[in-house]
Amino acid sequence: MTSETVVTILCGLAILVGVAGTIIPVLPGSILIGASLLAWAIWGGAGPAGWVVFSIGIIFVAVGMAASAVLTGRKLKEHAIPSRSIVVGLVAGVVGMFIIPVVGLFVGFAAGLLLSEVLRTRNLPTAARSSWAALKATGTGMLAEFGLACLAASAWVIGVWIAAVNG
Repeated sequence: MTSETVVTILCGLAILVGVAGTIIPVLPGSILIGASLLAWAIWGGAGPAGWVVFSIGIIFVAVGMAASAVLTGRKLKEHAIPSRSIVVGLVAGVVGMFIIPVVGLFVGFAAGLLLSEVLRTRNLPTAARSSWAALKATGTGMLAEFGLACLAASAWVIGVWIAAVNG
């Protein structure tokens, strides 16, 4: 097995983890995809095609990260949800991850967000509405980043195929 093959396999695995990381916040996401694309362009043996794939993929990664931030941020501002509530939700999510395997991160985030909003608004129905809006905003941002991460991964797969056919 050549060093280019090893690099290609490792980059493929890292890209797969990166795509999963756009949905599962504990894993590294889009940044890992970008780093893997760069590593493959440098050491993957694809030559100029590797740099074309990196350029296309990094555009998808950057747009995905920006879209996630903008979509989520805009909805949070629209519903006047403070950063503090999101931070409390994230901390509760991390704690939940250790208490409830697999789904604890999501359950903890939702519970922490709701608790923070109840303490802030002193009204359960209002807190539930704002928490639901924050969860939808977060989900929309994650979905946008996931879709664009998949496009970046697809560009890499096409690049690997082209490099294999030509090389």
